[in-house]
Amino acid sequence: MRTSIRTVAVATTAVSLALLGTACSSDKAGDSGKGSTTSAAPAAKALSAAELEKLIVEQADLPGHQVQKAKATDVVKSEEVSTDKPSCKPLADAMAFIATGGPAASAQRKAIEMPKKTGSPEDALGALTAPVTSVTLGSYDGQGAQEAFASLKTAGTDCAGGFVITGQGQKAKVTAVAPETLSAGEEALAWTVSTEVEGEPFVTKLAVLRKGGTLASFSTLSFGGPVKELPKAVIDAQAAKLG
Repeated sequence: MRTSIRTVAVATTAVSLALLGTACSSDKAGDSGKGSTTSAAPAAKALSAAELEKLIVEQADLPGHQVQKAKATDVVKSEEVSTDKPSCKPLADAMAFIATGGPAASAQRKAIEMPKKTGSPEDALGALTAPVTSVTLGSYDGQGAQEAFASLKTAGTDCAGGFVITGQGQKAKVTAVAPETLSAGEEALAWTVSTEVEGEPFVTKLAVLRKGGTLASFSTLSFGGPVKELPKAVIDAQAAKLG
C-alpha cells in the first residue's frame, strides 16, 4: 500500500495503520475491577527487553493468526505523536504501538486474524481486510505500570468526547472514545475509538491490561470496515503468557 497510508496512520492510529499496510504486501469506563492503581502493590523491578521478548505472544500462541515481530520502521517514538489535550496522550501512545509512560523496556508484535478459508478471490480479499492487532508490552520499575494504567484510565474519561492527534506533520480527529468491558490480568480497560481519516469514519478497538510491572496494549483495526469486537483471542493469549 502507498507510503501516504503510513503518514496518515501516524496521525490517526499512528503505526497501527502502517501495520495493516505491511500485512497487505472494571467500572463502566472499562476497568476490570480486578485490581487498583494505588501504591498498595509491591514495587516492581522492570524486566529487560530480552525477558519481554520471551513473554510477548508468538505464532505458536495464536492459532488462526499470523504473528509477526514489529520492524524498527513500524515503531515511532513517543515524542513524534502529540495530542491537543495533554491528558489524551496516553491513549494516542497506546493506539500508536508505543508503550505508555516511558517504560524501561518494551516489545511489539502484530497479530493478523486469518480467514478460515483460502483460495477464492473473496478469501483473498478477506485476507487483505482481516483485523490486525498491534500488541505492545512495556515493563516498568516501581509503580510505573500502575501509574501508566492510571493515566490511561483518566484519558478514557477525559477524552471520551474526542481529541486531535498529530503525527509526522499530519492531523486526525478522534471523535469518540467509548468504554468496553474487559476482564484480564490484574486490571484492564478497553474502548471503541472512532476517528475521522481524511473525512471518512474509521472505527478501531483499543485495550490495555496490567500484570504486575508489565502493561500490555492492543490496538485493532481493519481496512474492511469498523472493528466490531475486541481481539479476545489475542488478549487471552497474551494474558496467559504474562501469568
